[in-house]
Amino acid sequence: MYPVTLTGRAVTLREFRSDDTAASLAIVGDDQVTQWLSFDSRDLAAAQAMIDGAVERARHNPRTEYYLAVTADDDELVGFVRLALAGVKAAKLGYAIRADRWGKGYATDAARLMITFGFKQLGLHRISAAIGPDNAASIAVAERLGMQYEGRIRDHVFTNGAWRDSLLYAVLSRD
Repeated sequence: MYPVTLTGRAVTLREFRSDDTAASLAIVGDDQVTQWLSFDSRDLAAAQAMIDGAVERARHNPRTEYYLAVTADDDELVGFVRLALAGVKAAKLGYAIRADRWGKGYATDAARLMITFGFKQLGLHRISAAIGPDNAASIAVAERLGMQYEGRIRDHVFTNGAWRDSLLYAVLSRD
């Protein structure tokens, strides 16, 4: 399915474009944001490679991921959201919002759009999210979306020079 555009209450999700690199650096290049992600902050070259990869993978058939730009206010890039297809009718959800846009409901709206898309358009059965234990804002997003806490994954990701646990949350299509 390409291209994908989803419109919510506060955001619009769209496919990444090559010209999104500079704006993406405000997300993936910001230590304040990446402290919560599964990777360290990236420089401009790494951000370009990330965007180029997302643009290229979006055209795969079948798709293995839906990695979409989160936009607000006349197509301003404020974050990203990703559904990585994994297993049988399952996907992993991830999202990040630019630090100066935190607290505006963008993450909740973007994640809700992706969960609905995953269940209704992709026919998924299960969507999970692995969240850093100290990321209270992201845990609140998962809980608002009806995701259930399933347990702790020890030493799940290596980021910022150390291993970090993750808390696993998931929602089923029947929930």
